[in-house]
Parts: sequence; structure tokens; C-alpha cells
Amino acid sequence: MKRKFILSSVILLFGGLVTKVLGMFIKIIMTRNLGVDGTALYMLLLPTFSLFISLGQIGLPIALSRLVALGNKNNKNLYFSIIPILLLINILFSLFIIFSSSFISNNLLHNNSIRLGIIAIAFVIPFTSLSSICRSYFFGKEKMFPHTLSLIIENIIRLIFMWFILPIINFLDIKYIVSILVLSNIVSELSSTIVLIFFLPKNASISISDLRPRKDYIYESFKLGLPNVVSNLISSLSYFLEPVILSNILLKLNFSSTYIVREYGIITGYVIPLLFLPSFFTLALSQAIMPYITREYLNKGYDNIKRRLLSVSIFILIISVIIILIFEFYGKLLLLFLYKSYVGYKYLKILAPVFVLQYLQSIFSFTLNGMGMVHDIFIYSIISSFVRIFVIIILCLLGFGIYSYIFSIIINIIISTLYLINRVITYLN
Repeated sequence: MKRKFILSSVILLFGGLVTKVLGMFIKIIMTRNLGVDGTALYMLLLPTFSLFISLGQIGLPIALSRLVALGNKNNKNLYFSIIPILLLINILFSLFIIFSSSFISNNLLHNNSIRLGIIAIAFVIPFTSLSSICRSYFFGKEKMFPHTLSLIIENIIRLIFMWFILPIINFLDIKYIVSILVLSNIVSELSSTIVLIFFLPKNASISISDLRPRKDYIYESFKLGLPNVVSNLISSLSYFLEPVILSNILLKLNFSSTYIVREYGIITGYVIPLLFLPSFFTLALSQAIMPYITREYLNKGYDNIKRRLLSVSIFILIISVIIILIFEFYGKLLLLFLYKSYVGYKYLKILAPVFVLQYLQSIFSFTLNGMGMVHDIFIYSIISSFVRIFVIIILCLLGFGIYSYIFSIIINIIISTLYLINRVITYLN
């Protein structure tokens, strides 16, 4: 069991490293082609993208992964029961997005240039949901290589698009370029899904009974999935509302729209991606440990879980401190090397130290999911979302300007991490 965990961790760590490196190259090419203003526009659209993706998946990938890990279901019947319903919901939701795109862009984000980008999201959602559902099977089976390979292929496709296609379309208006960037996810998600299909069992036969939807499977999937989607919805909604609230308040305080979009774009397009770059190793360990946590918790192996969590947490802390020191002392050089600009360095120095706690969050979040404590994940989402928005509003009104957003990130990371650690310790004692 320990050997399997180590192997899964190594595969996910390697895959996460490659994916992050590819992702960074993608980000570099994108920012250099779009410039600061174009990147800011894309980053303004990104919270809306994340919100709609979370809504489209309805929390089912994590739910199905846990059901597969339990090993007491007919997996073929489970997936054939869920996929048709999920795709139907996605199609209806996509139509809603298309018809509401004008309202969202004009009334909420106050920028009509992203309307086409919002419409593009509607076409991407079904493909993203399908690839996530396929990955959930391999997570549940603890087969990490297919998942890792699919992510690498997905990012290679994106990199090829950024490298070859983006310079060709660079003469277009920025709103068209951003829309095409969003639509390119269809090709990358589809390629990822095809890779995963090749790793499905070759000798598996599908009978008529496998194709018949089972109400108990549907009920159990949605029972596990809906709390996750509600928590994801709250997080994504908060992420979506942050730029809306921030821009509305700062506009009323006589900050220019250009300044707000530019600074928000620098923080979310340059600084935050750099800070999240090392998170691949915590995510890899967290994903690898979740099936183990599920089994050990059902068998009341609390001491085994505590030992595994302690060793993983110490490892994460050591690596995190080294990474933060690099950001603190060489942050300007990193920004200059990656983006040919050190805009955002002042924000990086403030945010970097608290990200030690951020890197720890995923291991405790996945542990709670593995133990089936979805209601705690729900409460965590509420706390996290409320803290971010509340701090933004209060600090904006107190005159902190764009730094309201910076301090909301810091306070949220501290409070939400402490909450997650407290809940895990409570359940294991």
C-alpha cells in the first residue's frame, strides 16, 4: 500500500512539474503577445470562466472518484448513469450563458469587450466536464499515469496553440483574441479525453444492463456531488464577485477603470500564477493520498492517517519555506525572466510569506474529502468566500485601494488554513 502511494506520488509530482513548466511557458507566451492590457482583460474574464466550469461539473468528478475508490459499484453502470445527465445539464447551462452574456459583461463586469469571451465559455463547458469525469475514474483506481499523461498532452496542445496560432491572430481586436483563447480549450480538453479513453480496460464488455441508468447510483453520485458543487460554487462565485465588487467600489472612489483593470490584471495574471507555480507538488501529494485516506478512514485506521499526514505536511513545509525564500530574494529576477517585466514585484513580496500556508491547504482539503466530510468543505468555502469579500469591501472603504485585494488574499489564507487543520485534527482524535 505504501509502495503504491509512493509510486502514485512520484508520477503525480513528475506530471505536475511538467504541467506547471508547460503552463508557465503558456503564460509567458500569452502575456508577451497580449501585453499588460490584453492580459488584464483575459484575467478579468477568468473568474467567470472558473465559476461556469464549477457549475457545469456539478461536483460529480470528486464524487465519482470516491465511489470508484470504494470498489463496491459497477463502474460501467455508474458512468453510463451519470454522463448523459451531466451532458444534458451542460447543454442547458451553456444556452443560459449565451443568453445572459450581455448582462454579465455590461452590468456586472462593466466591460463589453469580454462578451464574446463569455459566449465562448458556453461552448467549452461540455468538453471540460467530460474530461474531468474521465479523470475521476483513474483517480478512484489510483492509476495516476493516464491522468498525468492526459494533462501533459492537454498542455502541449495549448502550448502549440500559443506558440504558433497566437502570433498569427495578433492583428485582431483584443476581444476576438481572448475569445479564441477560450475556444482553444475545446481542442485541448478533447485531446485529453481521447488519451484517457485509450487507457480504459480493453477487455471490458458492455451489456445492455450496463447502459440502463440506475437510480441508486444517480442518487448517491448527486448526494456526494451536490455538497461539493455548492462549496465550489460559493468559491467560484466569490472569485467571480471579487473583481465586480472591487471595480465598482474603486470606481465610486474615483479610481479610473484603466487603473483598476491593469492592477487587477497584474496581480492575477503575473503575481498569483508565479506564487501558485510550486503548488503542483502539494496537489500531487494530495491527489495521491485521497484514495488511501478513504479506505483507512472507513477501516478506522486513524493513527495510520495521522502518520501519513504528518510526514507529508513536514515535507511540504520544508519545500515551501525554500520556495518562499527564493520569491523574497529573487522575485524581481523571476518576473523579469518570465515576463520581461517586473511589474507586480511589490505585490509579490507582500504575498509570498503567507503562501507557506496556502501550499498546506490542499493536503487537508483532500483529506476531508477522502473522509467524506463534504459539509466541512462546504463551511470552508463559505468562510473563505465571506472573508475575501468582506475584507475587500471594508479595506476599500478605508482607503486601501487595490491593496484591499492583496490583504483579502492574505487574511483568507490564514483563516481558511487554520480551519481546515482544526477540522482534520478533530476527526482523527
